[in-house]
Amino acid sequence: MRLPNILVLHGPNLNLLGQREPGVYGDSTLADINRVLEDDARRLNVRLSALQSNHEGVLVDKIHDARDTHDGILINAGAYTHTSVALRDAIAAVNLPTVEVHLSNIYRREAFRHHSYIAPVAIGQISGFGPDSYRLGLHALVNYLQRSQPDS
Repeated sequence: MRLPNILVLHGPNLNLLGQREPGVYGDSTLADINRVLEDDARRLNVRLSALQSNHEGVLVDKIHDARDTHDGILINAGAYTHTSVALRDAIAAVNLPTVEVHLSNIYRREAFRHHSYIAPVAIGQISGFGPDSYRLGLHALVNYLQRSQPDS
């Protein structure tokens, strides 16, 4: 039986986690978050691949590539959440279950952060729990995929 394959995408500036505005984003690094996700993926019996990019086109290309290689997407698009129709359209085009996550609660921050282009094409959104947002998102996505599989 093939293990489900999850793509984790980290958007712009997330490579600076642990240094960037720790009062907002905490002191965990991106490597810390990826390590915890990999541990959870092993326990959940899924494969995980992660990519961080500060470039919108790289993220769009990776979403397109996921169509034939992945079963779901976990994405923290960072600032692109609020600006990128291209990411929204790529997610809609590949039609893979996608969970949007954010370290901070975007609805308790600046008004421009309250709108997400991704939320309408995602199966769900989790924000405000720091690094646990990723873990909660991964668990939710895996549960969704398991429920969506036809009985064997």
